[in-house]
Amino acid sequence: MDIKKRQKHISRASWISVVGNAFLSVAKIIVGLLAGSLAVVADGIDSFGDVFASLITLFTAKIITRPPNRRHPYGYDKADTVASKLVAFVIFFAGAQLAISTIQRLIEGGQSELSSPIAIWVVLVSIVGKQLLSRYLRRIGKNVDSPMLRANARNMENDVIISISVLVGLVLTHVLKMPVLDSITALAVSIWIIIVAIRLIITSSRELMDGVDDPTIYKTISEAVAKVPEVRNPHRIRARKMAHYYMIALDVEVDGRISLNEGHKLGHHVEDQIRLAIPSTYDVVVHVEPSGDNNPGEAYGISGKDV
Repeated sequence: MDIKKRQKHISRASWISVVGNAFLSVAKIIVGLLAGSLAVVADGIDSFGDVFASLITLFTAKIITRPPNRRHPYGYDKADTVASKLVAFVIFFAGAQLAISTIQRLIEGGQSELSSPIAIWVVLVSIVGKQLLSRYLRRIGKNVDSPMLRANARNMENDVIISISVLVGLVLTHVLKMPVLDSITALAVSIWIIIVAIRLIITSSRELMDGVDDPTIYKTISEAVAKVPEVRNPHRIRARKMAHYYMIALDVEVDGRISLNEGHKLGHHVEDQIRLAIPSTYDVVVHVEPSGDNNPGEAYGISGKDV
């Protein structure tokens, strides 16, 4: 996908997320205060944090369109991954804050206050709205392969769980007269949110450390090389993600008696096959060696024999 077109999709999705979350946040805070429900007010404050997360993705969408320069010769696409880590930290602190406040409430033996039934309706609207936003961001994030949009979509899914827990707490308070279950449910949800955030942090860290989520890409590269009969023994294969692109480097062996021009052409054939097998390839570096040129000191990368 064209870089400008990708940036346009990310910007549009981010603006929709900003507007949607701002509306839900204001609605829950106002209704929560009027209805006397601190849980709904807290849910609204959490939604306000989503506005901040969406602004991060909106700002990042402009950064990733910058052309390469001397400081960043590969461009700015990895800003996408950095933004996904920031969103993950927003999720983590939201979950941690909810856990701390819930534990304090349980220790102090506080009871959930009875609130106006209108609080239930605004939470229901929030659940539907957040679910629609989550599906939209997840779809766009998948289409443009944006880690930060997918992270933001996961954040929306967490917000749906938070709103459901608030709804359950309200129902238990009004119907079952068991307000303590509200706090227990909120604590369980907060722990789950923290776990999700940690997973997102690990995923984004793997990419920043030049790791890949799908190790089968090495098998795909090896199979692509095998389609060039004159080339053998792909080794020192290295693949790393740069936002939605792959940077690939590898060594291959050819008959040492062929000319430099012939070896150069074979290297291009290997590159073409890899690009066909992995369309989201940004660059391929192929190092051509004569057959049998073994160097035991090159202990990095993946060998085609090991995939």
